[in-house]
Amino acid sequence: MANVLDLLQERGYIEQVSDQEALHAALDQPLSFYIGYDPSAVSLHVGHLLTIMVVANLQRAGHRPLILVGGGTGMIGDPSGRTEMRKLLAVEAIQTNVRAIQQQLSRFISFDEGKAIVVNNADWLLKLGYIDFLREIGQHFSVNRMIAMEAYRQRLERGLSFIEFNYQLLQAYDFLHLYRTYDCRLQLGGNDQWGNILAGVDLIRRVDGGEAFAMTTPLLTTSSGAKMGKSAEGALWLNGDMLSPYDFYQYWVNVEDDDVERFLRLYTFKPLEEVAELTSVRGSALNHAKQVLAYTVTSLVHGAEAAEQAQGAARALFGGSGERAAIPSTPLALDRLTDGLPLVDALVEVGLSRSKSEARRLVEQGGAYVNDQAVPSTDRLLGTDDIQEGEILLRAGKKRFHRLTVA
Repeated sequence: MANVLDLLQERGYIEQVSDQEALHAALDQPLSFYIGYDPSAVSLHVGHLLTIMVVANLQRAGHRPLILVGGGTGMIGDPSGRTEMRKLLAVEAIQTNVRAIQQQLSRFISFDEGKAIVVNNADWLLKLGYIDFLREIGQHFSVNRMIAMEAYRQRLERGLSFIEFNYQLLQAYDFLHLYRTYDCRLQLGGNDQWGNILAGVDLIRRVDGGEAFAMTTPLLTTSSGAKMGKSAEGALWLNGDMLSPYDFYQYWVNVEDDDVERFLRLYTFKPLEEVAELTSVRGSALNHAKQVLAYTVTSLVHGAEAAEQAQGAARALFGGSGERAAIPSTPLALDRLTDGLPLVDALVEVGLSRSKSEARRLVEQGGAYVNDQAVPSTDRLLGTDDIQEGEILLRAGKKRFHRLTVA
């Protein structure tokens, strides 16, 4: 069987590895590894999906994931990649987010028979005695070396709180704890975590004389430079209640041509030979590959039924046969239409615009539609005459739809 490290490199998942030759040899045998997720929100988003795919590939190759949810470190906040201090959440909010993330990850990773384990670093970090921690762990960290790291250097100009400065020590201690408890020898993360992960590798060597490894994934952007996991409307959440499967599907079916092959490699399990065949064409012929990408990723995240409904809704809207029911909808009381509902208000209410000023700009630029008719004026009111078969169809731009179901 091929070494999984070769597969990860071939598909484009790896940015940096601390000791590639030694890790390659270690992965010839079953190995426990871990990755941490910050419980700063009730859902993960597309930006996390890349590391989730790495975890899934490693598990498929026989290695055991330890999924760390940062109930302890989440009370501080990681300064990596941040220009300002993260908002500190209440303990109750962190616990709620931890439970939600644990449940969400179970869609991607098998936890049957101990094949994967969820751990919460609150279980050991909150029990630490501060003086004992400083004596055992703090002595191994050089302040000069820490402030030379990119994550800290960027923040020094704006101000770095002491509580954030402790974050690297705590993350390194997590790795040491998991090494001692589960024989965990590899930590994964995005490339902005490289310094923190290496600190854990070094701590294991210094304290226990052990061998451990660091591996990071690239921080992806689209061909146009946009950050993965973000859209004009906000984060691309993996929770269907926060972003509908239809809108999720639409994101993938509308990716830029230059991104299709790369995203099929990274966000699906399709063999590379099939990926190459799907993307061997150009122009409108590439639309089939985009549909395969959108359906496959939506099925992975939301399930096959939701993917089929999203695909059917897209076909219904764009000239083919299909079911409109999967298009995002909002109920609207009939009496709100009696005196006329301002379209600008409706666009904001359903999330097609983030503010009234943005909604007005959308109309002024010719991007707002009611029942597929362009809206010429920002004064447009929705009324009972707009109801067609019990609903009003709103559109922003070419691809973003929302149904108002009137009752």
